[in-house]
Amino acid sequence: MKTFLIACFFLALFPFAAQAQRASAEEAAVKKTIATFFEGMRQADSTLVRSTLAPGAIFHTIINRKGITELLPESPAEFVKAVGTPHKEVWDERISFDKILIDANLASVWTPYEFYLGTTFSHCGYNSFQLVKLADGWKIAHIIDTRRKEKCK
Repeated sequence: MKTFLIACFFLALFPFAAQAQRASAEEAAVKKTIATFFEGMRQADSTLVRSTLAPGAIFHTIINRKGITELLPESPAEFVKAVGTPHKEVWDERISFDKILIDANLASVWTPYEFYLGTTFSHCGYNSFQLVKLADGWKIAHIIDTRRKEKCK
């Protein structure tokens, strides 16, 4: 009887373990999409960056000028073009993954970052990514970020 109860206990846990494993795999896939986006920036590879974006992706940045907060739209097409246009310094955005939330085909990711032009600090802040899982995998649908010139943290 004791063996039967132990077996039932572990069988009851199996669905939870399988769900956790799937969640972990989805988190890894989401992280890979975002890492590929920034690797494309570092390599000045517009094709690689473009491969991470969902059709109709939207970019925004939040800035503070003279104490006034502004929400500025940015063109993903212009960003991709700028990535692929030769530039003197490497665009090196260093991120860490703070929060990843996933429900079905929607992921929300919060990443603190520091941006460097070559080895020179430029700005820092937080990125908020919204990703959607399409037929060909996780794609970035929306990026919004904050930007500060003073060192973060």
